[in-house]
Amino acid sequence: MVDFIADYYKTIEDFPVLSQVQPGYLRELLPDSAPTQPESLQHILDDIQAKILPGVTHWQSPNFFAYYPSNSSIAGFLGEMLSAGLNIVGFSWVTSPAATELEMIVLDWLAKLIKLPDEFLSAGQGGGVIQGTASEAILVVMLAARDKILRRVGKTALEKLVVYASDQTHSALQKACQIAGIHPENCRILNTDSTTNYGLSPSVLNEAISNDITSGLIPFFLCGTVGTTSSTAIDPLGELGKIAKNNEMWFHVDAAYAGSACICPEYRRYIDGVEKADSFNMNAHKWFLTNFDCSVLWIKDRNALVQSLSTNPEFLKNKASQANMVVDYKDWQVPLGRRFRSLKLWMVLRLYGLENLQSYIRNHINLAKHFEELVAQDPRFEIVTPRLYSLVCFRLLPPHGNEACASKLNHDLLDAVNSTGKIYISHTVLSGAYILRFAVGAPLTEEKHVTAAWKVLQDEASALLATCLE
Repeated sequence: MVDFIADYYKTIEDFPVLSQVQPGYLRELLPDSAPTQPESLQHILDDIQAKILPGVTHWQSPNFFAYYPSNSSIAGFLGEMLSAGLNIVGFSWVTSPAATELEMIVLDWLAKLIKLPDEFLSAGQGGGVIQGTASEAILVVMLAARDKILRRVGKTALEKLVVYASDQTHSALQKACQIAGIHPENCRILNTDSTTNYGLSPSVLNEAISNDITSGLIPFFLCGTVGTTSSTAIDPLGELGKIAKNNEMWFHVDAAYAGSACICPEYRRYIDGVEKADSFNMNAHKWFLTNFDCSVLWIKDRNALVQSLSTNPEFLKNKASQANMVVDYKDWQVPLGRRFRSLKLWMVLRLYGLENLQSYIRNHINLAKHFEELVAQDPRFEIVTPRLYSLVCFRLLPPHGNEACASKLNHDLLDAVNSTGKIYISHTVLSGAYILRFAVGAPLTEEKHVTAAWKVLQDEASALLATCLE
């Protein structure tokens, strides 16, 4: 299997980046039922090569520029292998003390690397926990915030609770609201525009909160984002934090993508104001060479999570937990069971070291800057938002300034480019305009891949524009 994976990486550029299969393709290739007798590993590997890999979109390809990256590394592989080999289920300290204690230590290490306030460290009332995804992180802190406010104002006030975020906030917020029982009409998704580079305006937030309080509603949760999915917009954390504190709201900061860049001093400033947050999240599995899944959540008051999520059935009782001497991570998350995920983050931090990780982040940002410069040199295209990290938002300008066909033109360009199989990019919509996103972040990407990707975009744009002008 190790040889198979190694060979896959050697040939990864031979595959179409975006899978070109049609829905339902695999059912036609596999039997209707499981085998009665065992099959050889080689037979299975042959099936993977012939039937599974054609249906894989290759996130580790150096030509993958869609969404945000999902990093892997040898260090991450090793941590995953060891976790799978040990195969512990570390829901309580007693079920594997090393799993709990290593997670606490490694997340303290990482918190210090990105210079989080001491309140987020495990030595005090706070600490870190590895969730599966940022969606889980925002859900558990919303549940903690909900229960905290309801203990103060009464359980019957659930229908009055209001959540605030910008229209650039990840859709995970909406799902968390649905699960937490927040009424849909009480989710305030506040408009942003290019005047703030799509960051949330404090004045717009203040006005919304004031109107809700006047209406007898209860503001309780604010989500700020550093590095939004659409365009890496940055919400002004310091100002938002003051507003949250003045209104006794829980303030959560989502830095799922951009948090990794905070290990570089020049990018740490973008989370200035995080000291006013109650919780902070980043995905080490996006841009930190740590295999999926590894979403890191820090919280200032761990008791808020425990009070919302703790269960204590008889069959899980033990001396250490009963004496309140240890952390039981089952009480910091939705599921009971959990894998030994801290191993892979520990491996990454030790096998790379801070300086190499900083160089890794800076290299991707420089490659994105290179792509941005290429786009800027072609008058047929425009850069739509300022580039802050390793994402470039751009679009193909419509002929004769005809904005009516701009969205279709860029949609067609996206389809044409991705259909080549040479690269894979994705899109968003900002202020009603259809925008192309080019996110650099795959571990194998080099300048030659970025340059070649731009050539594909130029060639497909030329073909499209020629059609438009006929």
